[in-house]
Amino acid sequence: MKRITILGSTGSIGRNALDILSKYKERFRVVALTAGSNIDLFEEQISSFSPEVVAVADEEAARELRQRIRRSSLQILSGNDGVAQVATYENSDFVLSAIVGAAGLIPTLSAIRSKKTIGLANKETLVMAGRIVTEESKRYGVKILPVDSEHSAVFQCIEGYKKSDVRRIILTASGGPFADRDIDELTDIKPEDALKHPKWNMGKKITIDCATLMNKGLEVIEAHHLFGIPPERIDVLIHPQSIIHSMVEFNDGSCIAQLSIPDMRGPIAYALSYPERLEDVLQGLNLDSIESLTFKQPNNRHFPCLSYAYMAIKTGGTMPSVLNAANEVAVDAFLRGTIRFTDIPVIIKKTMDHHKVMPDTELDAVIEADRWARDMAMRIIESIH
Repeated sequence: MKRITILGSTGSIGRNALDILSKYKERFRVVALTAGSNIDLFEEQISSFSPEVVAVADEEAARELRQRIRRSSLQILSGNDGVAQVATYENSDFVLSAIVGAAGLIPTLSAIRSKKTIGLANKETLVMAGRIVTEESKRYGVKILPVDSEHSAVFQCIEGYKKSDVRRIILTASGGPFADRDIDELTDIKPEDALKHPKWNMGKKITIDCATLMNKGLEVIEAHHLFGIPPERIDVLIHPQSIIHSMVEFNDGSCIAQLSIPDMRGPIAYALSYPERLEDVLQGLNLDSIESLTFKQPNNRHFPCLSYAYMAIKTGGTMPSVLNAANEVAVDAFLRGTIRFTDIPVIIKKTMDHHKVMPDTELDAVIEADRWARDMAMRIIESIH
C-alpha cells in the first residue's frame, strides 16, 4: 500500500486527489496533510482520512484546529516550518506538492531531501529554483512526476524515448476566457469575469494566470527543467477545446499527442499510481462527437506575459524567481480590485526591468530575489494608483 502526503489538501488539486484516493482505499493510505487556513474543510478531511500528522500554515488557524480536534494520536504542526516538517514525514512514500505559489518551494525541497517520490503540481517550485530542485532530485535519487496536465501529457508522450529523440515540445493552452478579445476590450475586465474559465475548474490564482497566459509562460519554464529541453524548442499553441493536452515532435518529424477530457483527476491519478494506471478515472473520449480540434498562435501583443516568461528563462539566474513573485503580487492586487487586468503585465515587466540578476546556484539568492521582487512590485502598484 502506497502511503501518501498531500501538501495543500484544501486546494483544487488536493481536493481532487483526495476524491481519487477515497475510491482506491485498498491501494493508498493518506498519512499526512497540510493546509493554509481553511480549517473547516481541513477538519472534514482529517475526519474522513485519519492522517497521522497534519500542519496548518496559518498559526492562528492551527491553534483553533487544536481546540476542535482532541485526538491524542494526531500531531498538529503549524507555520511554514510545520508544513516543511510534514513534507519529510518518515512514514510517507509519496508527496503530492499542491501548495499554490512560492510557498510550495521549501516544503517540496524538504520532501526531495527526505527521498520521497514527488508528484509536482506546484509549478512555482521549478520556476523559482529549477536548477537547484533538479540537482537535488538527482543527488537524492528522487523521481519527480509532473501533475500539471500539460507536463503530464509530455511525460506520457516521451516515456520510453531518449531526450535526444525529441525535436520540440508543444504545450497547448485553452487561451482562457479572453483569447478572442481585442486589446481595447481588456481594460475594464473585472475579477469575476476573469475567473470564468471556459474549460477548467481551478483555484483563483491559476485561473487568472490562464487569462493572462502567464500560466503557460510558467509552464514553459517548468517544462525546460523537467525535460531538459531548451526554451527555444518549447512552443505554445492555443487549443480552445482542451482535448490535446500537449504534444511531442520527434526528430523524424512524427508527433505524439496525449488526449483526454479536460479534468485534472487524470494527471493526478497517473502521478499517484505511476507506472500503473488506475481504472475508470475519467470518462472516455467520444471522438466522433468532437466537431473539430483547432490551433492558433498566441497573441503576444494582447497577452505579453507569455513572452516575459521566455525572456526570464533565457536571461536565467534569479530572473524567473522575480517574474513569478511579481506575477503573484500583481494577480493578488487584481483580485482585490486594486489594479486593472491590463496592469498585471505592466507591473511584471517593470519589476523585471529593475532587477539586477544574480546566479541561481544558491537557494538564499532565489529567496532573496523573490522577496525583493515582491517589495518592488508593491511599490510599482502604489505608484500606479
